[in-house]
Amino acid sequence: MRVACQPLRHPHGVVGPGRARTRGTSLLEMLLVIALIAMAGVLAAAALNGGIDGMRLRTAGKAIASQLRYTRTQAIATGTPQRFLIDPQQRRWEAPGGHHGDLPPSLEVRFTGARQVQSRQDQGAIQFFPDGASTGGRIDLQVKDARWRVDVGWITGEVRSGPLRTPSP
Repeated sequence: MRVACQPLRHPHGVVGPGRARTRGTSLLEMLLVIALIAMAGVLAAAALNGGIDGMRLRTAGKAIASQLRYTRTQAIATGTPQRFLIDPQQRRWEAPGGHHGDLPPSLEVRFTGARQVQSRQDQGAIQFFPDGASTGGRIDLQVKDARWRVDVGWITGEVRSGPLRTPSP
């Protein structure tokens, strides 16, 4: 039995060596479409989560909570009290080991804590002890209507961080 093989046919003629295909999309066009979809997704996610300011608020809140946990860990590991300092007006924080950082200017910063461990009137301080306890404190960050709170328990030194929900009217 013999089967005859014929060249592939294309609506615009035979496709084969030396023939260019004139319909369809190129790899470059597909990559461009994928990049545009990804950019649209990022912009949509940012808009749904409070925009750029909302992302800055979350990032700053998580960074402060992380540094407070680091300070507590250093107090336990070294066996000596360690201090976390925050200056709400200058929007700066400082932790042991030379760790320090700035908060975005768009954020409002408020500190509530024990006055006895504050070295200056305009600076907040939370001290952690070798047993894990602390002097406790609260750092509130706000941008527009969004708020983030970082709480430090005074008995356990536990650091809790998260968005602060305001009740709807």
